[in-house]
Amino acid sequence: MAESLPTRRLITRLLILVLAMFAFGFALVPIYDVMCSAFGINGKTAGQYQGSQVVDQSRQVRVQFLSTNAVDMVWEFHSTADEVVVNPGAVSEMVFIAFNPTDKPMTAQAIPSISPAEAAMYFHKTECFCFTQQVLQPGERIEMPVRFIVDRDMPLNVKHLTLAYTLFDITARQPPVAVHTGG
Repeated sequence: MAESLPTRRLITRLLILVLAMFAFGFALVPIYDVMCSAFGINGKTAGQYQGSQVVDQSRQVRVQFLSTNAVDMVWEFHSTADEVVVNPGAVSEMVFIAFNPTDKPMTAQAIPSISPAEAAMYFHKTECFCFTQQVLQPGERIEMPVRFIVDRDMPLNVKHLTLAYTLFDITARQPPVAVHTGG
């Protein structure tokens, strides 16, 4: 039985639509990066610090810390201080606290953001809980450090940075390994 011309056209159009949707999926990441850069949101931190270890004692930068939970995240999550004042080039640290108040093990992932976006490339994390997923058992509390360096080459007009973390519950995608008590 031969296919009719309208059926063949419909199949061709649907295949083109599927290919276009697939291509759009790949284009989302660069589009997202461009939009974030244009609107100054979700500034990503710079990579491994390659700069000089010389500290600029003549300059201070205020680093503010914000922590929020995604809609479905029930953990308590906060930094031990709201802000610190640092000298560019110095290694600095802030500790974040997470507590799982539930009766089940959970897995979380923290996603960082820096603002203003123009300063994000000058903020270098050398250690961060956001590099890995965090698994907490029921009632467990953990201290999670973030060590960072504000680059000495950061523009002089930037005197204040905000490092924000959003904590997401990823237990459904990454189930935690249950802790077995001896027996």
